[in-house]
Amino acid sequence: MPALEGHRTYDAVIVGGGHNGLVAAAYLARAGRSVLVLERLDHTGGAAVSTRPFAGVDARLSRYSYLVSLLPKKIVRDLGLTFRVRGRTISSYTPVERDGQPTGLLVGGGERRTREAFAKLTGGEREYQAWQRFYGMTGRVAQRVFPTLTEPLPTRDDLRRRVDDEEAWRTLFEEPIGVAVEDRFADDLVRGVVLTDALIGTFADAHDPSLKQNRCLLYHVIGGGTGAWDVPVGGMGALTDALAAKAREAGAVIATGHEAVRIDTDGRTAEITYRTADGESVVGARHVLVNASPQALAELIGDTLPAPAEGAQLKVNMLLKRLPKLRDTSVDPREAFSGTFHIAEGYEQLAVAHAQADAGELPAAPPSEIYCHSLTDPTILGPDLVEQGYQTLTLFGLHTPARLFDRDNDAVRDELLKSTLAQLDAHLAEPLADCLATDADGRPCIEAKTPLDLERDLRLPGGNIFHRDLSWPYAEDGTGAWGVATRHANVLLCGAGAVRGGGVSGVPGHNAAMAVLEGDD
Repeated sequence: MPALEGHRTYDAVIVGGGHNGLVAAAYLARAGRSVLVLERLDHTGGAAVSTRPFAGVDARLSRYSYLVSLLPKKIVRDLGLTFRVRGRTISSYTPVERDGQPTGLLVGGGERRTREAFAKLTGGEREYQAWQRFYGMTGRVAQRVFPTLTEPLPTRDDLRRRVDDEEAWRTLFEEPIGVAVEDRFADDLVRGVVLTDALIGTFADAHDPSLKQNRCLLYHVIGGGTGAWDVPVGGMGALTDALAAKAREAGAVIATGHEAVRIDTDGRTAEITYRTADGESVVGARHVLVNASPQALAELIGDTLPAPAEGAQLKVNMLLKRLPKLRDTSVDPREAFSGTFHIAEGYEQLAVAHAQADAGELPAAPPSEIYCHSLTDPTILGPDLVEQGYQTLTLFGLHTPARLFDRDNDAVRDELLKSTLAQLDAHLAEPLADCLATDADGRPCIEAKTPLDLERDLRLPGGNIFHRDLSWPYAEDGTGAWGVATRHANVLLCGAGAVRGGGVSGVPGHNAAMAVLEGDD
């Protein structure tokens, strides 16, 4: 940790050393600007980190965020990052019981295999053809919209012309996504699989008039211009470690254990007060880039706090001695868990779970999805664990808003985890508990994080993984040319709460850096 001497002025001070702050730092330092990153924790990375959560076990898990889709190759190329992702041959598996028999829908492994899986589940070609048409449409939108994320914001009309498909525009940008799901698909399970991408980290009904579910779906289907979700080789920490290395290599100063507590600005220059174990100090800056939530920015600068948008997810990390056997014996567990394994995510199940949570109750059948990182990338496990056949599981639960945990976070977490795993067990031929590894103290290797845990650990307001409701990827009043503007000319928002923020993308960091460099020209 470097010592910051005196009252030095930097071209840019970045508040927060998460991945977006590191992207901004690397771009600005490479452009010859003097850059200081202030990070309150003793490490960089924010929510995009890898840790060993289980005592004495050599498993380095992506603790919070875990898959990559929205990171543009442009950023990887521009910064010369030594970071790779691997694709998944299986997109998803969704188990279900039909006519008293276990079955399911496996998507992936080639077009023929996917078509046959749809036919087996639904008894015909209709649902598969509807699936092909729907994702053909979103694929075309992805090709046209994704490149705009690292360009100045288009207007709404400009983006609509770029999409150049009125049916797609109406479906994704104007009507609640529930309309399209119900019009295009007949099978409840297929409907649910489509809808889940609109609900990750977003507490909404399929027909929510705010269309926040549509915005969530949009960002989930445009990544990389294809919508593919890839596995980060080495875990998510490999990305942020590479970013920190590139920022330092370019000359940026990264000060961990330095917590920004106040920003004073006249619109041209700023002073940032920060706190360390030794007390408070002040540093000057021409520009301040805040890689934190809009709520945190308001607190730092003394503005009125915006209303928080609560998070609504349960994140569970597990290490298993072996993958569990499935009741559906037609599917290899190594395939089922290598993609997204949907649990209790039928269309009606999702609607019921949302209604129950909205009424202040835990969902009786909590919906969630699981994937196994180590099947695609075993490098996150020590050689001994790999040899013994150990595997990781990451579970992401839906429709569990922060308000449900207010009465007793620990007790509700335990209750929710138990009922969530019971939903999984219903599709397994053996209890998941029998497959869990144990740590050096003999405890099961499983940890769960609620929205309140994320608020405490990462200062995400209400545990919202996007900092606030996701935005449309076009200009609206006050967004500025790059979607990072605040009411203070030299203070920019470069975190997930910026326009086109959310997810592990680096896009807000890139765009804030471009806004600074354009303003300096």
